[in-house]
Formats: sequence, C-alpha cells, structure tokens
Amino acid sequence: MSDPANQAKMKQMQEQMNSPQMKAMLESNPQMKTQMQNALKMMQGGDMSSMMPKSLDVKIKGKNSLTKMDGGIMAAEILALNDKNQMYKLDRESKTYSLLPSGKNETTSKSTHKVTKTSETTRILNYQCRKYIVEVTEHSATVNQVFWTTTEIKGLNAKDFFNQGLNKGGQSMYYEGLEGIPLKMELTTPQMIMVMEATELKSEKLPDSDFVIPFGFTETK
Repeated sequence: MSDPANQAKMKQMQEQMNSPQMKAMLESNPQMKTQMQNALKMMQGGDMSSMMPKSLDVKIKGKNSLTKMDGGIMAAEILALNDKNQMYKLDRESKTYSLLPSGKNETTSKSTHKVTKTSETTRILNYQCRKYIVEVTEHSATVNQVFWTTTEIKGLNAKDFFNQGLNKGGQSMYYEGLEGIPLKMELTTPQMIMVMEATELKSEKLPDSDFVIPFGFTETK
C-alpha cells in the first residue's frame, strides 16, 4: 500500500468520491457509499484481508437459492428464483430489494475457458473430490482457477444454482466441463491467491418463506 502507484490510485479514488456528480450518486445509494468508504479506509490502512469475504452461505431448495456473502466490500444477499428466471439483491437493514441484470454481458462474450480434468483427488467434509483446472482467458489475460468437485452429493446439481445465485454480472462461477458439486475453489491472479472451501454441509427442510422477497420490502433501482 506504500507503493507510490497505489497511493496515487487511492488519491484519485478519494477525489472522485468528492466530486459533485459522485456525491449526488452516492447520496442516492447509501449502500454503495458505505461500501466505497469502507474499501477506501481498508486500502489506506493496508488491511487487504478485511476486504475479502469471511463466509459464503448458500441455501438451496429445488432450483431456487439464497446466497449470503458475509464481510468484505462485496457483502450481499442474493435471491435467485428459477421459475421467474430472476435474481434479486436483498438489503434487510433498509428493507429494500433490487432486480439484478440477467443474461450475458460484453465481458462474458469475450472470455473463453479451458477445463482440464486431473487424476488428483482429496477428501473434503468426507466426500471424495476430484481436481479440475480451469484457464479463463479474457482480453488476452489468463486467470487460473482450481475446482475440487464431488459427485457423491445426491439430488444436487451445481448448474442449477451456480448459474443463478452466484452469477455476477453474467460471469458464472461454474463452467461447462466440470462434474459434481465444488467444495473448494482456488483463484490465482498476479495480485492475489484466494481460496474458498466448504466447512459445513447440511440437509434439512427449508421453509418456502426463505425463497420469496420478504414482506414489507420495497424495490429500489
């Protein structure tokens, strides 16, 4: 964070946030304002770890899902309803929801991926998992990802929820060529290595009320 180039970026970000146009936009979107302020504070303090999520919780019933990202600058709760083919971002503190864009975007259409199935296996939560290597190329830059997936969890299809509730801006976290449910994912870029691993898996009866927009919530753009 003491690097002059990073210091310049933080200064530029702060100046942009203080511009009249940005101030007006942030005042109309308190959640975005809080996220940007927290991100800037974390960057200035050099605490990059606090920018990352602490946990990811996914509830699945049929082909509907409720995904909660806890901690970090991208903390959010996403409701994916398969019958409506829609995704919603929920804000329980302000009792609001917003409709998320669906379909492929420009970034997705210009990216390609290659999936390689390996012979390497390991056990996660007592499930046998196989290692897949995914190379994603976008704008001539390649990002390497590793998925450890299992086919031992019956009645669950990863495509049903990864292509919906965890789909950010059209870029899916699941790729054609993978088999099974991913219990561990590793992402490697020139700036960082991020690892997400399942710590608990429960099978229980979930109420239908978990998979509807909560009563009293109002829509925001």
